[in-house]
Amino acid sequence: MKTKHWIVFILLGAIWSSSFLWIKIGVQDIGPMSLVAFRMLFGAITAVAIGVYQKVEWPRDWKTWGIFAVLGPTSLAIPIFFISWGEQTIDSAVASILNATTPLFTILIAQFLLQDDKMTPQKVLGLLIGFAGVVVLMSEDLLASAQSSVIGQAAVILASLFYGGSAVYGRKLTQHVQGTVRGAMFLITSTIFMWIVGPLTEKPFEFPSLPLTWVAILWLGVLGSGLAVIMLWYLIHEVGPTRASLVTYLFPIGGVILGVIFLNEQLTWQLLVGTILIVGSLAVVNWQPVRRVVPKEA
Repeated sequence: MKTKHWIVFILLGAIWSSSFLWIKIGVQDIGPMSLVAFRMLFGAITAVAIGVYQKVEWPRDWKTWGIFAVLGPTSLAIPIFFISWGEQTIDSAVASILNATTPLFTILIAQFLLQDDKMTPQKVLGLLIGFAGVVVLMSEDLLASAQSSVIGQAAVILASLFYGGSAVYGRKLTQHVQGTVRGAMFLITSTIFMWIVGPLTEKPFEFPSLPLTWVAILWLGVLGSGLAVIMLWYLIHEVGPTRASLVTYLFPIGGVILGVIFLNEQLTWQLLVGTILIVGSLAVVNWQPVRRVVPKEA
């Protein structure tokens, strides 16, 4: 990846590192459907505002809108709902580990659908090293929450499958759409989907009653969706869905570091070893050997 890609990658990881914490806060006050609906709404408003500022051209053909009508909910609304619903019965640490299976699903699906993101021994090794790093990093929290709901864990794994599949199909089917518009369209269709399905399936469909819940929604909507989705789809189309999905390995690092800085939590060997493994996995997946040019004989 180029320097500009690494900047977006790290910034995206930093924004999303706290998402599991804010989701956990949000579902203490309102239901998961309500939380996702508000999150998608504020995310769509943010992305559309960015598009209007940039004076982008919005798609006008029904075929493109049809693609986003399917991929919007499957890439955002549905998996985010599964995570939010799952976090009602499992800890955010467990959720972050299970969400780190996204690159594994992505590389398997990309193998069959994309020509420029095939599975290689180098990629597989890098993904496995990174996943091992996530497990080591969160091992203490994982042992402490060993009694977590199996259904809640399955919901987060299912969300990872949706993330991986949608990233691959999105890369394949939305090449013709401008970058900012691409992210905004995913959010627009997800918002429409959630505000139709949410009130019908979750009763009561609640509005936040606590100020902290509104803070969580604004963070998840404006930063965690509006800006983050635009950056994610920029990476998916620039470096491929497998490399872009590696950002999920950064979530536990960010969460643990925030705990050390702001909550005075202890700096453990798990943080050091896990971080080294995750950084090593990024290096392995993105390493390209230098090709030596052999001068031709005169």
